[in-house]
Amino acid sequence: MTIPAGPKIDCHIHAIDPVRFPYAADTPYHPSGQEIAPAAQLLRVFDAFEVRHALVVATNTGYGADSRILLDTLRQGGGRIKGVAVVEKDVDIKELERLKAAGVIGVAYNVPFHGANYYRDTAPLLEKLVSLDLFLQIQVEQDQLLPLLPVIDKSPVRLVFDHCGRPTVAQGLQGRAFQALLALGRERDAHVKLSGYYKFSQAPHPYEDTWPFIAALVEAFTLDRCVWGSDYPFLRAAERLDYGPLLALLTRLFPNAGDRERLLWRTPARLLGIASETDQSKQ
Repeated sequence: MTIPAGPKIDCHIHAIDPVRFPYAADTPYHPSGQEIAPAAQLLRVFDAFEVRHALVVATNTGYGADSRILLDTLRQGGGRIKGVAVVEKDVDIKELERLKAAGVIGVAYNVPFHGANYYRDTAPLLEKLVSLDLFLQIQVEQDQLLPLLPVIDKSPVRLVFDHCGRPTVAQGLQGRAFQALLALGRERDAHVKLSGYYKFSQAPHPYEDTWPFIAALVEAFTLDRCVWGSDYPFLRAAERLDYGPLLALLTRLFPNAGDRERLLWRTPARLLGIASETDQSKQ
């Protein structure tokens, strides 16, 4: 496997910097060691792998709804980075407007962290997202999507799903939650991130037990609504991961260069609002 050539967009990456931005006192987990990734380190990784743009996702781990590190990373990115924020459920629309003006394009629901019940009363928040044309980014695992469906079914909010929906591999492709995700891909204005394989795989790299799920997602969402993300710096990973091998895996999953270009550039460029740069992929 070789790393795909050409410009890329990483649609799931985290900034972690406890020196400049100490963790919240009540956070249940303190990233350390190789999980630390200040903005300057992210930019070095981007340059090493021809990542021209990225979507930095705020973490409940360490920071919760404190957006200072996210906004600082967006500033240091100099236009290369967009953001997904973690906000309080009752966040004021003025705060959302402030975040959007700084480069935030979506808000994250982290159901594995909070549980589905936490988000049952968030219809007013979804209305605010719709009014500002911000998308809702959803991370679920196993069957957690099912109790969340009544909330999102009532809203026209744009949807982005993290990490292939983190299905239960043992249930196979016919698992109810995974089938619900595929239906959303066919029926809604929704994107899915082909990322985070290690979060639901029961096998080591190259995570071959996840490949049928990836293929099913591509069929349902099409490559016009699939994007890739590294999940760097791999918080709480059970084994060593590296950026290069994850990128190289795409040459096995998507042997066609045109498909890789759609996944790594054209589709994420539209999602991030940089579609005017798509011609750069041919330079």
